[in-house]
Amino acid sequence: MSYIQQGTKAFRKTSFAFFAAGFNTFAILYCTQPLMVTFTNEFDVSPTIASLSLSITTITLAISMLVFGSLSEVWGRKPVMVYSMFTASALCILTAFSPNFYVLLVFRALVGIALAGLPAVAMAYLGEEIERKSLGAAMGLYISGNAIGAVAGRVISGVVNDAAGWHFSIGLIGIISLIATVLFWRSLPHSTHFTPRSLNVVSLGKSLVDHLKDPGLLFLFCIGFLLLGSNVALFNYIGYVLTAKPYGLSESVISWIFIIMMIGTFSSIWNGKLIDHHGKQPILLINLLVAFAGVCLTLESHLLLKIIGIGLFTFGFFGAHSIASSWVGQRALRNKAQASSLYLFLYYTGSSVGGTLGGIFWSHYGWHGVIGMIGGFILTAGILTACLSKVNVKSTALVKAKESY
Repeated sequence: MSYIQQGTKAFRKTSFAFFAAGFNTFAILYCTQPLMVTFTNEFDVSPTIASLSLSITTITLAISMLVFGSLSEVWGRKPVMVYSMFTASALCILTAFSPNFYVLLVFRALVGIALAGLPAVAMAYLGEEIERKSLGAAMGLYISGNAIGAVAGRVISGVVNDAAGWHFSIGLIGIISLIATVLFWRSLPHSTHFTPRSLNVVSLGKSLVDHLKDPGLLFLFCIGFLLLGSNVALFNYIGYVLTAKPYGLSESVISWIFIIMMIGTFSSIWNGKLIDHHGKQPILLINLLVAFAGVCLTLESHLLLKIIGIGLFTFGFFGAHSIASSWVGQRALRNKAQASSLYLFLYYTGSSVGGTLGGIFWSHYGWHGVIGMIGGFILTAGILTACLSKVNVKSTALVKAKESY
């Protein structure tokens, strides 16, 4: 069976399907982020506790992806993704009827479990079905869809919250995501290169451990952890900065700042093309440098400079994530869904850790403390990226030695 190539009808249908999937997953996931100031005021909770409306979803998502990635090796890629999206959309609608913050957290935890089936399997599907030369572009398009979904979820929930309240804003996201699920189901081609395996828990567990024995994959997993931890910390607490003096912006106005994440659409696609010509490691390092420069610029008090800094950080973040995630899919020689699951497990665990830890830094040191934490995360990611060249050399030498033997 032939692989899906860029420029074909199948490639366009696949790209459209994953655009819809990205909207569903990331609109639902991030729809509470612009509502955190509202939760603080309405439920009388601290910013750190309010951040749990996102952190609890990402941690259950992270844990569940380890299960869904393995199950997709048995049940198939498309069925797992479709059922995941339908369930998450329904739970999002139910979340809108939460009578208090604690019930909301329960629903958000369940949403994280349901959402796990899509990101855990999506990269494996693309890695199996897309021609190798077209994979960078395909992965860039998928991640750009994630960016658009994340932006739409934040902007819609933030604006509608000011007009009609948080209950209606979350419910609307659930309804829109349900429509996106139907579009995904109807558009995505069935797998042609997937071979199902029998359910063997011991074997699946062993293959998960094997991925962790590859130092290159382990470095990439940690880079994902640091990337999303930085992103969520920045966007969780920027709202508290901008609603306070001297800015005094309303929550609906602040929600429009999230539209700057549309830069991720351009960044992920552009970087997907760059790595085909210049290699992954140097382009990944450049994106981390751009993200670090952007974070430092948000320390400026002028509002325009803060927004430019957020834009630079966003560009670097999405570029780095698109490179690291596609690198995982190519480096894992077998059980790609599990390798993707492990990457995303650390990625979303980073969201929970960074989002909550950022609240502690915010409470004690203000915005400078949050940026200091993020800067440390990015610098660590840069060190791990630099170390990947040594890992690649060692791995290549090992492979040649085995072949000669």
